[in-house]
Amino acid sequence: MPALWIAHVKVNDEEAYGKYAKLAGPAIAAHGGTFLARGGRYVQLEGPDRPRNVVAKFPSVDAAVACYESDAYQEALSHARGASERELVVVEIDD
Repeated sequence: MPALWIAHVKVNDEEAYGKYAKLAGPAIAAHGGTFLARGGRYVQLEGPDRPRNVVAKFPSVDAAVACYESDAYQEALSHARGASERELVVVEIDD
């Protein structure tokens, strides 16, 4: 079943996070992920405000987790650590 990768992010260092974003996109695509939302208008109703919200669709939870654990994504993530505050969850879509 397909899954959504949902990230809520507050960027503290635009330059370092830009390096993450440049590398993360290809890593996500390599695992069958496609972006549904990156940034854009949002309304924070509950929880901590994270002004950057990203949603990507993957073929499965396993594909999303494999992406996260991949060397390519971990390299990208090394630029986001310390440059952002993030929450990331993968949720199976109930088709």
